Amino acid sequence: MDPKVAAPGADMDVSSLPSSGWDFRCDFEADYGSNEHANIVYAALAVDKELQPDKVKRQMSVCNGKLKVNFEAVEARFLRASFSAFVDLMILTTQLIEEYSPKNNDST
Repeated sequence: MDPKVAAPGADMDVSSLPSSGWDFRCDFEADYGSNEHANIVYAALAVDKELQPDKVKRQMSVCNGKLKVNFEAVEARFLRASFSAFVDLMILTTQLIEEYSPKNNDST
């Protein structure tokens, strides 16, 4: 969640940079091992938009079986709340995939 500075001028003091307003960031990825499972999670979570889009932005993508998520927020508390709610839903979706995936279902 540290501010990222491009390589040119990397020796400059980050605190002297102008604030864009989206000062708090979090990037993470979850490896599902298949694009199919990652796309299921993406589709399930994409329908829930941020409740305060003027305070939190979320971007998601799927690449090589991984769900990649980027959060940006104007305050740490908004980032924490959004990230926490998202991860709770991601865990639930992942558990459903594990439970009902055809390769894990013995009744087929």
